[in-house]
Amino acid sequence: MKLKRILKGILPAIAMIFAAYSCSQPTGDPSGEVTEAEDRTEAVRIIELDYSKIARSLTHTANLRAFREVHLAPAQPGRVDRIHVEAGDRISQGQLLVEMDRTQLQQAMVQLQNLEKDYRRVDTLRKVGSITEQQYDQLRTQYEVTKSNVEFLKENTRLTAPFNGSVSAKYFENGEMFSGAPNTPAGKAAILTLVHISRLKAMINISERYYRHITEGMTVSISSDVWPEEVFEGRITTVYPTIDPATRSFAVELVVPNADERLRPGMFARASIELEKVEAFVVPALAVLRMQGTNERYVFIEDNGRARRVVVEPGERFDDLIEIISDEISVGDNLIIAGQARLLDGVAVSVQP
Repeated sequence: MKLKRILKGILPAIAMIFAAYSCSQPTGDPSGEVTEAEDRTEAVRIIELDYSKIARSLTHTANLRAFREVHLAPAQPGRVDRIHVEAGDRISQGQLLVEMDRTQLQQAMVQLQNLEKDYRRVDTLRKVGSITEQQYDQLRTQYEVTKSNVEFLKENTRLTAPFNGSVSAKYFENGEMFSGAPNTPAGKAAILTLVHISRLKAMINISERYYRHITEGMTVSISSDVWPEEVFEGRITTVYPTIDPATRSFAVELVVPNADERLRPGMFARASIELEKVEAFVVPALAVLRMQGTNERYVFIEDNGRARRVVVEPGERFDDLIEIISDEISVGDNLIIAGQARLLDGVAVSVQP
């Protein structure tokens, strides 16, 4: 009986405390927006959005390549008679580099000489009507085929340099057999690899959003960790006409003059392209927030005394300022630049001076 009297006195007090606590708690909308029950006012500072003129630049990494690279090889297998150069040697266009075995060439030349005599003899007989046209045509065809074969063998037993440049690799020694099997890092068959490096080229991939801004002939600044204090000037020579649907980017080819050959094929470089000046929204970087656990960026706009959350895309960075891109912001909007860390979409705000 005593316990019942105690409980009877305590229960009403517990009920009153629970009711008071429940009334004091805000009720939130599951969508994240603020309802009347949880309405509160946050003090903020704002700036009015307006366009700024900025010089937008694009920076991409690239691997430099030789302007021209040739894997020199004969058209058919054979014994390498003599190689006249070594890796690293300078070469001039037309210079003799490799001599292949001439046995087949000599045999073909003897055969051609005999056919040439027969051809002249038959030509004379045809003129006096001693042989038929068919016999004449057969011998002429044989003669022309053998002559063509001799020219082919001459071209493929004496390999010359197709351009001025350097020997970047040598794969055979004198007396070895060239089989025609792939033996280079590029997966091609070669006796020598030749490169032209007084000019270099590089390929970069640029986002499709800049396609209309990129044109052939534009200047490109090239920097390298090997020469950290120097900037080399290149130029866009080719803008490829298609967009890669997987990466939403397009390819651009650059050419970099390299007369002193300080840059070398295979070097890592950075290519910077200065675009024309454009109008953009540039705001304090602290005003741009990031959604935790994602890469989504957003800002708050003061709109009729309330905070409006707007997702933005970050652009160029200028020290403590950053470009923001969004279709939901416009000139004259009030961007919240202080107090935004405490805000939710729809919260009432009080603008402070």
